[in-house]
Amino acid sequence: MSIVAVLLFCASQFTVAPALAAERVLDLPLHGGDRQRALYVSPPHPRATIVMLPGGAGDVGLTGDGDIARGNNFVVRSRALWLAAGFAVLIPDAVDGRNLRGLRSSPDYAALVGDLVVAAHVQAQGPVFLLGTSQGAIAAMNGAAHLRDGEIAGVVLTESVSRFGGSHETVFDAHPERVNVPALVVANSDDRCNVAPPEDADKIAAAMSGSPSVKVLRVSGGEQRSSRDCGSLSPHGYYGIEQQVVDGIAAWLNAAIESASQKL
Repeated sequence: MSIVAVLLFCASQFTVAPALAAERVLDLPLHGGDRQRALYVSPPHPRATIVMLPGGAGDVGLTGDGDIARGNNFVVRSRALWLAAGFAVLIPDAVDGRNLRGLRSSPDYAALVGDLVVAAHVQAQGPVFLLGTSQGAIAAMNGAAHLRDGEIAGVVLTESVSRFGGSHETVFDAHPERVNVPALVVANSDDRCNVAPPEDADKIAAAMSGSPSVKVLRVSGGEQRSSRDCGSLSPHGYYGIEQQVVDGIAAWLNAAIESASQKL
């Protein structure tokens, strides 16, 4: 089945629950018959859509009416900033509230990311990017390693888990050598999370040997409000420097979009 046929089929399968003015809750079909709840936030004419993959256990507690029980994660917390920058974002919850730790580098999870990308294409025209933070960077790497034929325009990895911890997987388990789209690695020099040391950024970038272009964006700062160094409200989660980080990533996204348009 062609990607166009898949998009048309999936468009007929979505159900949407009412939420805030710029936000919609989507109930998306997945391979195998599961359903995926996701929050979609978009300006009227987005420059691109970013599939945002949360860190931690991946369970943000999204309800059908748009309430979010666990909204501290950077990709959830920053959605208004992405909207202001002209980007749509698609933020998935964990299917059935399951804990995603240890599952994000698997082929099954790569297929789920692929379903999210299809959903993003259905919602709006234009390029789609993957962005993952912390444990979610493993999912973004895995998705980028498996997607082909222009399905995504690039991948952004922020504060990536690059050393073994409780999940027993890292971005290096997600086949970085298979990534064949432009990539951005973001690293906060003040991140003290033991499984995501900023000094590993260059190693992560080098591992994506099949990418046509890999850039490392270094940031600094952030406040420590979480009790854990790997918590969302900490330098690891860009707490207090959200605008700085969004601006830096948005500049890279805009450059990637412009570069791609010049090649058409």
